[in-house]
Amino acid sequence: MIASDVDGTLLGPAEVPSERTIGVVRRVLEDGVPFVLASGRPPRWIPPIAGPLGLTGYAVCANGAVLHDIGRHEVVAVHGLLAPELLHDVAATLDHALPGCRLAAERVVLGPLGDSDMHNFVIEPEYHNPWGDGEGRFAPRAEVLGHPAIKLLISKRGMESDEMAFAARELLDGAVDVTYSSSGGLIEIAAHGITKATGLAEVAERLSVPRERIVAFGDMPNDVEMLTWAGHGVAMANGHRAVTKVADEITGPASEDGVAQILERWF
Repeated sequence: MIASDVDGTLLGPAEVPSERTIGVVRRVLEDGVPFVLASGRPPRWIPPIAGPLGLTGYAVCANGAVLHDIGRHEVVAVHGLLAPELLHDVAATLDHALPGCRLAAERVVLGPLGDSDMHNFVIEPEYHNPWGDGEGRFAPRAEVLGHPAIKLLISKRGMESDEMAFAARELLDGAVDVTYSSSGGLIEIAAHGITKATGLAEVAERLSVPRERIVAFGDMPNDVEMLTWAGHGVAMANGHRAVTKVADEITGPASEDGVAQILERWF
C-alpha cells in the first residue's frame, strides 16, 4: 500500500497533481495496489485531488481523525472528537501561551458529505489562514468552542508555527496533541494519540495490508508518526527537519515530483 501526504508532498507549488504524478499513481492503481491520501485536509478538500489521480478508495483526513471513502463521498469513521469542555480549557491555556491568538474549529459528521446543515468550519474574527482560501463562517469564540470538533486550529500573526507549537506543548502536552502542516503561523490541536499513523493503521486493517508492506510519504511534522509507523517512510527534500530526521529515505522535492521518483522504481 502507498500512503501520501498531499500539500508539499504529492502537490508542488502549482497545488495540482503533475502529469508525471498522475501517471505513476494510475499505474499503482492498475497494479491493484491501494493508494491512500493521508492529509491534514478535511474531507471536502479531497475530491479536487482524488479526481485527477483516479482515486476511489480511502483518504485519511484531519491528521487521522476522519476516514473518508472517496468513491462513496462519505465519512465512514470519526475518532478523537474534542468535547466543548476540553476545547474551552485548551483555549484558556492558549490565551496564556499565545496571547492574541485566534481560533477556528473543524467539524464533521458520519455519513455522506454535505448531508448535514452543520457548519464544518467556523472561525473567530481576525483568524488568519495561511492558505488564504477565504473559507469559514465567522463566529464568536463561544460558538467556535461550543460543539465537538475534530480539530482546533490556532493562528497568530508574526509567529512561526514551530515557535507556536513549542509554546503550546509546554502547557498542553499530554492533554492533547499539537502539530502543524504549515510554517505560516498556524498550529493544529487534535485529541491525544490521534495521528495520521492511527488513521493509516485503520485503513491497513480494513484492507488486510501489513505495515511492513506500506510506503508512506510526507514533508511536515504532522507526518512524523506516519513515516515512523510505515514499513518504509520517505521524506521530501523540501521537508521539515523533524521529518527528514526520522525518514528511511529522502526523495526529491515536491516541485520535482519526488513521490513519482520513488514509485517509478516499481510502477
